[in-house]
Amino acid sequence: MMANAIRALSMDAVHRAKSGHQGMPLGMADIATVLWTKALKYDAADPGWPDRDRFVLSAGHGSMLLYALLHLSGFPGMTLEEIKNFRQWGSLTPGHPEFGHTPGVETTTGPLGQGLATAVGMAMAERSLAARFGDALVDHRTWVIAGDGCLMEGVSHEAVSLAGRLKLGKLTVLFDDNDTTIDGRASLAETGDQVLRFKAAGWATRRIDGHDYGQIAAALRWAMRQDRPSLVACKTRINRGAAAMEGDEHGHGYALFDAEIGAARLAMGWPDEPFVIPADVAAAWAKAGSRGRAGHRRWRARLDRDRRRAEFERAVAGDLPSEAFRDLAGHVERCAAEQPAAATRVHSGAALEPLTAAIPEMMSGSADLTGSNNTFVAGMLAFDAPDYAGRYVHYGVREHAMAAAMNGMALHGGVIPYAGTFLVFSDYSRAAIRLGALMGLRVIHVMTHDSIGLGEDGPTHQPIEHLASLRAMPNLLVFRPADAVETAECWKAALMERRTPSIMALSRQKTAAVRSSGGDLALRGAYELAAADGRADVTLFASGTEVAIAIAARALIQAAGVGARVVSTPCWELFERQDGAYRAQVLGGSRLNIAVEAGVRQGWERFIGADGVFIGLDHFGASAPFERLYRELGLTAEAVAATVKARLSSAA
Repeated sequence: MMANAIRALSMDAVHRAKSGHQGMPLGMADIATVLWTKALKYDAADPGWPDRDRFVLSAGHGSMLLYALLHLSGFPGMTLEEIKNFRQWGSLTPGHPEFGHTPGVETTTGPLGQGLATAVGMAMAERSLAARFGDALVDHRTWVIAGDGCLMEGVSHEAVSLAGRLKLGKLTVLFDDNDTTIDGRASLAETGDQVLRFKAAGWATRRIDGHDYGQIAAALRWAMRQDRPSLVACKTRINRGAAAMEGDEHGHGYALFDAEIGAARLAMGWPDEPFVIPADVAAAWAKAGSRGRAGHRRWRARLDRDRRRAEFERAVAGDLPSEAFRDLAGHVERCAAEQPAAATRVHSGAALEPLTAAIPEMMSGSADLTGSNNTFVAGMLAFDAPDYAGRYVHYGVREHAMAAAMNGMALHGGVIPYAGTFLVFSDYSRAAIRLGALMGLRVIHVMTHDSIGLGEDGPTHQPIEHLASLRAMPNLLVFRPADAVETAECWKAALMERRTPSIMALSRQKTAAVRSSGGDLALRGAYELAAADGRADVTLFASGTEVAIAIAARALIQAAGVGARVVSTPCWELFERQDGAYRAQVLGGSRLNIAVEAGVRQGWERFIGADGVFIGLDHFGASAPFERLYRELGLTAEAVAATVKARLSSAA
């Protein structure tokens, strides 16, 4: 009857909302009931217990399964009224689970496959923290419910193979093997054997009847004994208990009508009115919700006695060490004095040395581009079995899974993930970047080779529209620093952001230094780098490697008797946060505004206005040394100066 409580609430909520998916909640109610009453380690009274098991509903369309579990087991705020307001404005029960909105929801899911890939990151974070603080403080599992659709998505293939390689033994996927998708039977589009696929990737696998409580309980106990990730393929029937609709191939999003709900109640032996849970069933679920309370108290006692308590609590809370940026400040001073000319990816690697030494929870990696992304810091060990003490993850060529796993690490807590690939491949990881922005996670995506400046690899690898595309995403900071000082300041800004992910767009090619002092100027997003000698008739706005071009162009313009100033714009989003007076001061009031960036114009109007001049690209690049590309495509100081002369002459 405990499982039927999930089924009844799911039917009632979907029926009342006139939208939703009760098919999966009905089909997986038996699995979820055994998991939440027998295996899952949690304390419903404290959803934030650091050593709780993580439960991820990767098949997020079945959100009523999770909401019913949270309500029945007694999570704070998950009242019956919230269940009744499923999918309504302001409720804690939105159409798909949303992290930070609903107590007990570990991650936002809905885009299929993302939950599974995110869960891999949670399991990685658990092993990393256990290596750092010991099993007495960190010893929990990650459980995932995934469906046919999740396992069809490409990101699941990346994530499954990564988890198998890393031997993440505390990760278990419960596969809702109901052979049903929106269009009908899964066999319409799938012929593979998921169990054999997982087995080939290094997982322990098992097939069970997903409605047999004995088999379910035995499978969960089996999974907890494995030294590698485990898959339990649970053969289920969608809409289980829904009389004639049970097992219907179109049951994925089918909302039951009144007569069908009545037939389902009769078939389940559930005579109660809608949204009514019998007292004995409610009591049994309340007992399940408190089942982990004693273990939670014992864990708290161990934490209180542990000499590392303060450091553990700081890391899990996401607070940076008090001296996090002390050595970075010294690095900035040296760079300002020495003014090194190098690629900004090299400057990034140099900034990471003092940062990773000062912030032990920073966890690095790359999608098979370690030497190109400069994310590896000398002395780092690889994160790997058996001890997982390393801080560098070899993600392989899995950009999407890498971004999703970093989301999982950040959600888990105690880890600040950053990892690299080429900026053009942000297209592969964009779905996970977007979810990170939606959830408000501190994840830093290092994206090198940020323009046509990468040169000979040609237009397939040269990002043109990517900066504009990423800048269009809400709650995402896009950093494009100009030199060593700005790069260090951008890293500081990114790490200070607790609820916003960041992009570090970094160059392959060498660029000249433009800063000779510190001052955290990049933290304001944009600032005047070079003032005009006299009246400023022209303002040159630029980011990244084009800032050095703007500085050189300014010298040519000034030599021609025209006053010109340069504004560096390393992060538009931070600039938008500044007060109006500061923004007006930086924008200035020049007769002519020009922006220079090796990308598309979109968005630059905020700096140069509709009448401003943009010097950049509106087409794809080409294969050639970067110097030739910049010259052929008009991205030189001479070309900028000539444009200024022509525009001022025509306006005279």
